[in-house]
Parts: sequence; C-alpha cells; structure tokens
Amino acid sequence: MFERFLLQGPPDARVTILLAHGAGAPMDSASMTAAADALAGVGFRVARFEFAYMAARRTAEGRKPPPRAETLNPEYQAAIAALDAGGPLIIGGKSMGGRVASMVADGLYDSGKIAGLLCLGYPFHPPGQPEKLRTGHLKRLATPTLICQGTRDEFGTKDEVPGYDLSDRIEILWLEDGDHDLKPRKKISGFSAADHLATMAKTAKAWAERLPV
Repeated sequence: MFERFLLQGPPDARVTILLAHGAGAPMDSASMTAAADALAGVGFRVARFEFAYMAARRTAEGRKPPPRAETLNPEYQAAIAALDAGGPLIIGGKSMGGRVASMVADGLYDSGKIAGLLCLGYPFHPPGQPEKLRTGHLKRLATPTLICQGTRDEFGTKDEVPGYDLSDRIEILWLEDGDHDLKPRKKISGFSAADHLATMAKTAKAWAERLPV
C-alpha cells in the first residue's frame, strides 16, 4: 500500500504535512498537486499517499467505490507509521482524506505523534443534504486544527458552518467564492485559484508556527 509516497518540499523542513486524497480523485489529481505545490512552496515537507481502494484503481478494471470513511482509519495510521516523519507532523487531506485524518487525530495528538490537523475542503455534509452532518466528533476535537474552506463549498458553505457546534481548537480560513477544491470564479470574486492556494499555504505556515511541538 505504501510502495511510494509523493514527496516534495525541503527534506530538512521543520514540519512535515501528510495528506490523503478525497473520495473520488487520486493523490496526484490536479487539485491535490496544486495544494501540495503551494504548501511545499512555503517551506513544508509534503507527503501524499493513497488509500488501498484508490491505489487499486490504477491496476484493476472499473472504479472500486470508496468504503465508509471510518473504515479507512487504520490505513491512515499505517501511513503515518510508514512515513516516519522524524519531526513535527501535521496530518490532513482533501475532503474525505481530511475527514479520516480528523477521526484519528486526537489519539495521535495525545500521544505526541502529531502536532496538528489540516483539512482542505472539509465535507461537513453530503452535497444537497445539509441535515446529514458529519460533525459529531468535531465538537470535542482536542487537536489544533485548520480547515480551509471555500465560501460556496457545497459540502459546507460559509452560511452553514458558523452555526455548527465545533471545538474551539478548530480555526477556519474562508476563501471567497471558493468551491470544494477552493477554486473561485475570478470574474465574480476577483481571485484566481492560485491566489487562494497561496493564501491557504501562507495561513497554514503561520498557523503551524504557533503550534506547540
């Protein structure tokens, strides 16, 4: 499963970020690559990995559907062990990848194995089903967390999320007119996707520097 990580950024970086992909796109998707490039560009060492069901799509015929997110918790923990960051580690990911990381975070944070959690486009609820919240564990989350969310993300908009009962350990960066990939409509917002990724990376860098490690 971990024959390879996608690694970039300074190998001697103070902080490593481990990112998992979303439910439907692999670790080398355009959105994952752009986010990793931005984070590496501000000095993080960035590692990406794939869950087994996604890796299987590269060799098997057909598209194996993603399993329930919570069943992927052991795979995320195994990726952390295989990476062996050797220094402060932030875990997280895109959409489902960030959700899985959030479910394993507190046990790892309590034992000193991670310093924080970074979620890119958190799936607070399925699109079009705002009543099906995925926030129960976020009420009591103890791990320092940064969620970067587009204001029009169909998995949780700026109008919806402030009404949720979330831990005070969670900080949210709102990116104007961003969608689930954090991409804005430039003609409407005045921002480009590159602008938002640069803001995401700079904010993550400043947040990481405040973490107790």
